[in-house]
Amino acid sequence: MFEDDLPLNRFLNRELSWLEFNRRVLAHAESLDWPLLERAKFLAITGSNLDEFMMVRVGGLKMQYQRNPMVRDSAGMTVAEQLQAVSDNCHRMQADQYRILSESLEPMLADAGIRRIVLDGASQRARQVADQWFHNEVMAVLSPQTLTSERAFPLIQGLQLHLCVRLASVPAGPASEPNAEPSAAEQPWQFSVIPIGRALNRLVSLPMDKGYGFVLLEDLVAYYLAEFYPGREVVECVPFRITRNADVQLHEEAAPDLLMGMEEVLESRRESRCVRLEIGAQASEETASFLTKTLGIAPQDLFRTPGPLDLTYLFNLVSVEGFRSLRSEPWPAQGSPAIDPAESMFVNIANGDVMLVHPYERFDPVVRLIEEASVDADVLAIKQILYRTSRDSPIVAALRRAAERGKYVTAIVELKARFDEARNIEWAREMELSGVQVIYGVRGLKTHAKVCIIVRREPQGIVRYLHFGTGNYNEVTAGIYSDVSLLTCDDALGEDSTRFFNAVTGASQPGPMQYLASAPTTLRSKLLGLIEAETQRRREGQHAEIIAKINALVDTEVIDALYEASRAGVKVRLNVRGVCCLKPGIKGLSKNIQVVSIVDRFLEHARILYFAHGGDEQIFISSADWMPRNLDRRVELLVPVLRADHRKRLHATLLCYFRDNVNSWKLQPDGQYQRLHPSERQSPFQAQAVLYEQAMTARRKADQNNRSTFETHQPRATENS
Repeated sequence: MFEDDLPLNRFLNRELSWLEFNRRVLAHAESLDWPLLERAKFLAITGSNLDEFMMVRVGGLKMQYQRNPMVRDSAGMTVAEQLQAVSDNCHRMQADQYRILSESLEPMLADAGIRRIVLDGASQRARQVADQWFHNEVMAVLSPQTLTSERAFPLIQGLQLHLCVRLASVPAGPASEPNAEPSAAEQPWQFSVIPIGRALNRLVSLPMDKGYGFVLLEDLVAYYLAEFYPGREVVECVPFRITRNADVQLHEEAAPDLLMGMEEVLESRRESRCVRLEIGAQASEETASFLTKTLGIAPQDLFRTPGPLDLTYLFNLVSVEGFRSLRSEPWPAQGSPAIDPAESMFVNIANGDVMLVHPYERFDPVVRLIEEASVDADVLAIKQILYRTSRDSPIVAALRRAAERGKYVTAIVELKARFDEARNIEWAREMELSGVQVIYGVRGLKTHAKVCIIVRREPQGIVRYLHFGTGNYNEVTAGIYSDVSLLTCDDALGEDSTRFFNAVTGASQPGPMQYLASAPTTLRSKLLGLIEAETQRRREGQHAEIIAKINALVDTEVIDALYEASRAGVKVRLNVRGVCCLKPGIKGLSKNIQVVSIVDRFLEHARILYFAHGGDEQIFISSADWMPRNLDRRVELLVPVLRADHRKRLHATLLCYFRDNVNSWKLQPDGQYQRLHPSERQSPFQAQAVLYEQAMTARRKADQNNRSTFETHQPRATENS
């Protein structure tokens, strides 16, 4: 490594790079290439993404600012400069979000028969339904809280919608002289707060002659606001929402009980500092000033919103029944040709390693393997890491069932998985009640690896059936995230996996492993070694190439290694979905590096790495992105793909993304992204569409082969035969 030769300004700022990613998603909300409800979904995603960014990244920056506002990041920006740049960027992004909503999406949705109704101009029938709904449902649930000197401002829940109501004051004593000036202690108005909460649906359906009509819950409440305050004069009603800092970390050294410690973290998030206040654009200066002062909001953290707060309400709109023409054609996941549904998963895997590329191929075989293991008399033990799961997880249910049947079940449940802590705490307690041995991760680290080990007694001895993945054990997200699963019973991988798992549960260093590399012990050095080996081969005149598909590239040591590879002449192609701090295409530094980002209907989530390795190609799948947190502060896995046909398929998949000229963006040296379009001589090439077509073709071919092949029933062998 020759860092002294590298320029100081060779990194992009992480926060601004993430905002560029959200801009790419926002571009799809604006694009007429997508069906209307798909555009609405992309807009909702940008709102959800921005919420998390504010909670975590901006919250963390503000904490850094309190400690040292002048410290600089790898891009050379101080914390104060980052906060200002982020604020400016987020205000511009919000303006674009609501411009797209008001000028494009809402008018086009209305033309298509999906209309947000304003009650003042609604039909008599719609107002009757609204009136009935308000008095039967809303009035009984919601309660206002008027603020007085004796009643302090209530604890406002982060990311929940509230109404701030300004009321004309009621004189406390005898009537004042007509022309007397109010005393300093006498306020001309009072404030009240109505939490909208989440108990009621935010979209209230109203009848229309044709199509679907709805009123937002906050608008319905505002319309009938006087009924909450009989005898009082309502001066103003403004929706508002706050975002609290969620970058609240557990000090594990001071937390002898991790479960209790995580519950305290969840509680502290409810009371943490406000980092953003969203308020209706129509709010008066009096109301805006009251909220900013009361909540301690800095001017740059006030966002006046010219439309409905919290754009995630559009997710509910997208799920409204009907309107088929306003959605993309469904791409149902295909069954893998490598799996015979008539055989058990143990037989399928014993016949040869199985690789699944999700969501083009179903996640069902992974769920099925664990469910079969839970009731299989020959299964002795199941060991699994759970980072994020679905709300009604069939995998968790299978683990509980296995333990109740007397199998040895160990689950590493990562309680520190951000925003899934509460669910994981619940799962952990339920599994413990069923007899599962639950391990709460590793002190000081997050356990993010995706592995399941099933130990089975067979006639030839103990066999370990394994699942490695790039995504979580969540059958819901497996339908919308692109990931890779590897199912195998390879002996060497089984031994490595057992060493790795026992090291995590036993809080010890894993022993030497033949194939696997794990963070935080060996994964960083393995990755750097692979990059440097390509660099050295190129310097020796050999062919050298690196292709990687990851979600984020932040680690400066890895970036510098890639710069050195480029300077040596190694061709480096990177498909980075989100944050990328590397500057590509700079002469003398990164001329040989290309970075693209794919934003399409599925969230690109798989981590796949390719190294030419002197002609003996090596391909890996991994749970880890190239970030310091993944390489140094998380428990992760890097898994080699051993079968040649699997390596060939993954290599072709990687190359497919670099042919995309429909939903691909190319990173420029200045950190901006350029949308790629087919030239006059090119045909449109959409990588996800091609991968889905390949999955369907493989499935059809397998079905045709099955129909054209005669197979006789054979008697099952007995134990004595």
